[in-house]
Amino acid sequence: RGVYIDEWGCVFRNIQRGVIGEVKDPIVKKLSDVDKVKPPCRLLGKGMEKVNKSCRKSDRFILGGWANSFERMQWLRGTPDLFIDIMEQPPEFFELKDMVHKYHLKMIETWAGTEVDGIIFADDWGSQNSLLISPDLWRKLFKPLYRDYCDLIHNAGKFAFMHSDGHIFQIYEDLIEIGVDAINSQLFCMGIEEIGKRFKGRITFWGEIDRQHILPSENLDDVREAVRRVKKFLYDKNGGVISQCEFGAAARPENVKAVFAEWEKAR
Repeated sequence: RGVYIDEWGCVFRNIQRGVIGEVKDPIVKKLSDVDKVKPPCRLLGKGMEKVNKSCRKSDRFILGGWANSFERMQWLRGTPDLFIDIMEQPPEFFELKDMVHKYHLKMIETWAGTEVDGIIFADDWGSQNSLLISPDLWRKLFKPLYRDYCDLIHNAGKFAFMHSDGHIFQIYEDLIEIGVDAINSQLFCMGIEEIGKRFKGRITFWGEIDRQHILPSENLDDVREAVRRVKKFLYDKNGGVISQCEFGAAARPENVKAVFAEWEKAR
């Protein structure tokens, strides 16, 4: 609990232990405040030799980075005002978007120069039932950013991993098109069967077991069945599934253990 200030100067206020908190007082209160934003480029590259040492010591697949342009824009501008900007598209909106994007290109370029195997970018684009904005707006305004990230990552000979919470079914095809190698998304709110029917074998599914209902459940059989469903509908030798399981405070520890035990049996 308390207050946290990140490297951009965004102030997060936290009222629940273990949760990142929210920015209640954004830097860009008015569009004219965009000039107040100072990307922390000076910090890029620091500590990367330690990253390389860790990579050399490990035989594991190692991920690095965390470019989150849409999320960062929300923290700088405030979520309600940013959604208004997305609809009205004033020049300052594009100025802020370009500034954040250029920073993340530099960040990814820095990670691309290390010995990690893959690089992550992440933005939560879905609500429980749909995208947060129309697919057409997403394709016009934000898809080009992620294409740039994928191109930069692939040109360095690395894999592009993306995380996006919520119902993002409408942009799965776009993510495949731009070259996302592995996607971490909330499979269970979109319908595993339909995802498998459309996209199995075309992209790697980077884990996820329903953390809203299954992981807090008191029924271990439901947990094991969820893992079996993911394998049945999504596993393919051309794409496959990474046995990952994000969990929060509501998850029962025995359920998390059961997820990985079931994956071991399914190998």
